Amino acid sequence: MNFSLSPLPRLVPRRWVTWTVGLLCLVAFLPATAARADNPIVQTIYTADPAPLVHNGRVYLYTGHDEDGSTYFTMKDWRVWSSADMVNWTDHGSPMSLATFSWASADAWAGQAVYRNGKFYWYVPVKNRATGRMAIGVAVGDSPTGPFRDALGRPLVENGEIDPTVFIDDNGQAYLYWGNPNLSYVQLNTDMISYSGSPTQIPLTTAGFGTRTGSTGRPTLYEEGPWVYKRNGLYYMVFAAKCCSEFIAYSTAPGPTGPWTYQGTIMPTQGSSFTNHPGIIDFNGGSYFFYHNGALPGGGGFTRSVAVEKFSYNANGTIPTINMTTAGAPQVGTLNPYVRQEAETMAWESGVETEPSSEGGMNVGWIENGDYIKVKGVAFGTGASSFTARVASASSGGRIEVRLDGVNGTLVGTCTVPGTGGWQNWTTVSCPVSNAGAMHDLYLRFTGGSGYLFNVNWWQFTGSGVS
Repeated sequence: MNFSLSPLPRLVPRRWVTWTVGLLCLVAFLPATAARADNPIVQTIYTADPAPLVHNGRVYLYTGHDEDGSTYFTMKDWRVWSSADMVNWTDHGSPMSLATFSWASADAWAGQAVYRNGKFYWYVPVKNRATGRMAIGVAVGDSPTGPFRDALGRPLVENGEIDPTVFIDDNGQAYLYWGNPNLSYVQLNTDMISYSGSPTQIPLTTAGFGTRTGSTGRPTLYEEGPWVYKRNGLYYMVFAAKCCSEFIAYSTAPGPTGPWTYQGTIMPTQGSSFTNHPGIIDFNGGSYFFYHNGALPGGGGFTRSVAVEKFSYNANGTIPTINMTTAGAPQVGTLNPYVRQEAETMAWESGVETEPSSEGGMNVGWIENGDYIKVKGVAFGTGASSFTARVASASSGGRIEVRLDGVNGTLVGTCTVPGTGGWQNWTTVSCPVSNAGAMHDLYLRFTGGSGYLFNVNWWQFTGSGVS
């Protein structure tokens, strides 16, 4: 993808033809008012290894990024997304990459970010150039969306293993866990970038982590991807189990270091990815389970996609069986169209991609005729009267069709986008809107000639406001 902010000719988009053709075929068979599935929650790129974080009324989702066409875990950067309603996710781009760590050579794999002392600490496994082994690095940022900088200039810990997860107990003691094939932990100091004592291996007993069958050399089901948290005084260790293909299992303990008792399966083996990776949070009164699969067109074990399900704990604190769905989590609340909304906030899309914007943040680009964005649960209230969008085009532009409840749903307005002389030469366009009231899913359908049409940075409605 061309990330240039100058008005140069665009390059072939990163996503290959399978992705676009697959979606176009899918759309062709959907009725105009069909409710689109919202899993996977990101469709513009392949994502993996979800690590959710709740902060100030939003869920921030930290993911890995599988390169298109990868035949291995080819990963060069990490991405951040956020949502206030669990269905419309804002793309915050890539605030951290392998280049963040001068000592790293490859493998931007599964990590987790946490908040403490006014800063955000992101723990990730990368290959140490000096040793050729996997090591755990830590980056720090002042915002949940970065940018992030290497906190140490060297590994925090290194034993050739991967998949860090971090947990801060009620008494303020923080723990960093990681490992494949072993499972280790250290007690982090309050600065979150150093630790006391030496790394300790957690005993992988069959009582603690289940019994694996077959001649794999591993007696227990534990494989990788630990996720540790505490609920109602009970400590949970959720992990990817029994490669390959993996399922998600969990154990519980009375303390953060054990002893652990195996509890069983959360998500059975399913989907087209032979790995999986858990992340669990509570948000606005609900509990949510994040995972990855290979559900997007062109997807598989090395081209994965993050998804989410809502669930409820059993009365005794155990976790029920959770299956992958295309529906995803229900919306929490509504979206307000009368404040500025970033174009890269969406529940679903077809054909578009995102890129850094010269005006800050990200913008939607690579728009061609028939592409669209879906925004779910938009509260128009007593009615909107106009639609405004921030746009740019190095071609002759096109049109934004404002539709309700389907890509071919009720047309309530059409905005003409002119050529602006560059993909980052921004201007604002407006058009009247009629019959847009109450609650609807919003579809912005893009039309015009051949080739790439225009970019969109943000949009906003005006009118009588939310009722």
